[in-house]
Amino acid sequence: MKTCLITGGFGFIGSNFILYILKERKDIAIINIDDITYAASPKNLPDNLANYKFYKINIADKPALSEVFDNNEIDYVVNFAAESHVDRSIISPGVFIKTNVEGTLNLLEVSLKHSVKRFLQISTDEVYGSLGKEGKFSEKTPLSPRSPYSASKAAADMLVMSFFHTYDMPVLISRCSNNYGPYQFPEKLIPLVVINALNNKNIPLYGDGKNIRDWIYVLDHVKGICAILENGKAGEVYNIGGDSEMENEEIIKYILNKLGKPFSLVKYVKDRPGHDKRYAMDFTKITKEMGFFPVYDIEKGLDLTINWYLNNENWWREILSGDYKKYYKIMYDHR
Repeated sequence: MKTCLITGGFGFIGSNFILYILKERKDIAIINIDDITYAASPKNLPDNLANYKFYKINIADKPALSEVFDNNEIDYVVNFAAESHVDRSIISPGVFIKTNVEGTLNLLEVSLKHSVKRFLQISTDEVYGSLGKEGKFSEKTPLSPRSPYSASKAAADMLVMSFFHTYDMPVLISRCSNNYGPYQFPEKLIPLVVINALNNKNIPLYGDGKNIRDWIYVLDHVKGICAILENGKAGEVYNIGGDSEMENEEIIKYILNKLGKPFSLVKYVKDRPGHDKRYAMDFTKITKEMGFFPVYDIEKGLDLTINWYLNNENWWREILSGDYKKYYKIMYDHR
């Protein structure tokens, strides 16, 4: 049995990845490292999982990381751990450097020392910057981050590639478009819209609402990650996209219509500083090399997501009643 160490496994994408692996792959054991910060929840994973260990560790804590590697034989590392919300990076950029850059460096150094067979860095399309009306990001698009968040992820990506060129470490990078689906934290657009609409609260919409994102259902992303981890070529970058471009305003309208709520709930607010206008991913490379293609179109994925939040009200109500409540207000004040 091979062992895959996951960082950030109580987060949105990390927990979906763990659930998928433990269901589909009985030959892989999981070690989950997570500091359980505000956006992570142990309730994203059921108790008593087989072939699973958890360590409460911040990846900025190199001695604690080293101890986990010393006590376990680890084959693969997948680094999901990251501060990920652009608005928060505008308010507190230092936290993003600590986790996304210093934490990634620690993980690389410890993984190199222990000769892991694969190191996969989970990155984002935001490192590429912003697109105009035409074109898509390819793996050859120059990095041009425009927020402290995307700058920290771009820096981490460059560190990862430096370990390939300097130490011949078997690293890979995946860059994905906007994810949505079960267990996504309420600060992100889609769960925020669903939850606010259900509570008849105002829904903030930046600028004119015409910013375009390529949306991907989280299970499609997870399958793309698995393909790269097993079949990707060391030292390569792979884009993962959802082939589902949609304006933020249109996303909100779709959700409100499904919930039978009026568009009058939407409140247009001052645009976010450095707000990228459009993202779109060219993922031809992973399709040609590994046969990956998203199977969930935007309508099917949104319907599944809306139903999940309707059926898991206890999950998000507990989050909104806890420590996040104070931060939630800060974000609204910032908008």
